[in-house]
Amino acid sequence: MSMHHASLIVRDPATLLVQARKQWGGERDLWVFGYASLIWRPAFDADEHRPATVYGYHRALEMRSRVNRGTPERPGLVFALVRGGSCRGVVYRLARHRAEAELESLWEREMPTGVYDARWLPCRTPLGAVHALAFTLDRRSPNYTGPLPDDQMLAILRDATGRYGRTLDYLLDTARGLRGCGIRDREIERLVALAHHHDLSAPD
Repeated sequence: MSMHHASLIVRDPATLLVQARKQWGGERDLWVFGYASLIWRPAFDADEHRPATVYGYHRALEMRSRVNRGTPERPGLVFALVRGGSCRGVVYRLARHRAEAELESLWEREMPTGVYDARWLPCRTPLGAVHALAFTLDRRSPNYTGPLPDDQMLAILRDATGRYGRTLDYLLDTARGLRGCGIRDREIERLVALAHHHDLSAPD
């Protein structure tokens, strides 16, 4: 195993937080880009939020979840930002005077094992561009599944449950949250329809 690949597996969340804090600088308001659960279950009270689009990354249900939405024996899935395409979501502004504490809380929620690559991405909004913290996933990560065939996806949606509930509920909550923001994600809607077709959930 190469040293580079090993570094993708052994990730220290505290070290990664120090790096993110240094990149932010602490002298301005903090922006965070939400693309899935941060839309329907934000980890903070934002001082402002706006619709936003990130280019160069897309939302994908392609990250294994062995705790929150699955178990080590039966992993679930959660969304990640993966390179390629674009993603519509929401940016949240956290005022500088309280952003430090909010960042630590957000880190505990999103980065307990350091699985994501935290990046500062340019986000296009109706009121101009902002640079926001976003949680992306490298395709070389051992937690990246890549696109899954429908039969495998259905098995996960049917069976995977973790600390915060089922992968299926996570998918449905994300679909509802996006719709509430006027966002229609074609692949998410396809997966929701697939789940309904196989009687995994009651229609909305």
